[in-house]
Amino acid sequence: MAIQVNLDVMMAKRKISAGELADRIGITPANLSILKNNKAKAIRFSTLEAICQVLDCQPGDLLEYIPDSEQ
Repeated sequence: MAIQVNLDVMMAKRKISAGELADRIGITPANLSILKNNKAKAIRFSTLEAICQVLDCQPGDLLEYIPDSEQ
């Protein structure tokens, strides 16, 4: 996949656990795990907005484009 999710990096910087983040943004820990492990096919803007609000970051801090030739 060409889009990489760097959620775990930002969570570590903000010292927040997966369980706490899932609770604060209103999704299940299982769905957060799917995002963290780059298994998600899509993300709702409302979820992305909630993550950015809780982690005090920008979408670009979480999402990175990596061309298929570099993977």
